[in-house]
Amino acid sequence: MSLTSLDILGIGNAIVDVLAPTDDAFLAGRGLPKGGMQLIDTAQAEALYAAMPAGVESSGGSAANTCAVAAALGARVGFLGKVAADQLGQVFAHDIKAAGVHFPTAPLASGAPTARCLILVTPDGQRTMNTFLGACVTFGPADVDAAEVARAKVVYLEGYLFDPPAAQAAFRAAAKAAHAAGRKVALTLSDPFCVGRHRDAFRAFVAEECDILFANEAEILALYETDDFEVAAKRVAQDVEIAALTRSEHGSVILSGGQRHVVPAQPTTVVDTTGAGDAYAAGFLAAWTMGKPLAEAGRWGSIAAAEVISHYGARPQADLKALVG
Repeated sequence: MSLTSLDILGIGNAIVDVLAPTDDAFLAGRGLPKGGMQLIDTAQAEALYAAMPAGVESSGGSAANTCAVAAALGARVGFLGKVAADQLGQVFAHDIKAAGVHFPTAPLASGAPTARCLILVTPDGQRTMNTFLGACVTFGPADVDAAEVARAKVVYLEGYLFDPPAAQAAFRAAAKAAHAAGRKVALTLSDPFCVGRHRDAFRAFVAEECDILFANEAEILALYETDDFEVAAKRVAQDVEIAALTRSEHGSVILSGGQRHVVPAQPTTVVDTTGAGDAYAAGFLAAWTMGKPLAEAGRWGSIAAAEVISHYGARPQADLKALVG
């Protein structure tokens, strides 16, 4: 096995996030499912953007957020994702590189514009995401650089990327390249609605290709079509080497090799839950690739998640290295 020059290589949707505070009435008036993520087209994106209160714009996307947080914790990180050769694409590339993340993917020369996610945050901290995928849908197997995958200890795949047509083939290509190089494959399920759309494909990928799975309680229940967490936990423990299952204020449960670690949540004031799962995965993988024990990796994940949900936006504002000690 060759030496690695990256700890984590994320693959996911390259999206510019627009976050704005709103209320339940705004969501209800537009038929938006609170707390979920839905895909919207160009016309819907323009109409919702025009109706939203003033927001904050930043580079985002689930796996990209994970990469930025992991880099803040000292991990060596790269990211593959498709943007267009437009202003938002330049914003995304500059922002993620400024976060310390290697970003080698060439932009789309023509066609769809760079993706954006319109995120509405209600007073209880819940985020409702409306995503226009744009250039993201063009990401396919040809964009999976096997040499970049082989550089990393673990390739981290974003479940949201299952929606575009070519993405599942890209996931298989990335997993094949990772395992051929002796690396690990990690997957986050991303969203219970996404799991529902692609349940059979997710189950097959988890069982056949995934070494490390990240999911919150709603996502893991959706994957195995049960309302019993313990049933889902037993199932996933049979499918993967490591499962890290988050349960909001109840912390997380890490399953591996017949062992079970329960990690408490870090106390914090919840302002915006955007990126909580992304940050948890970042903390976990940053610690795990540094050789930390699983329980300690879970603690890093909990600390990173608590920091991110204490303010608007999915990128850390405090010194995470200091927080994890």
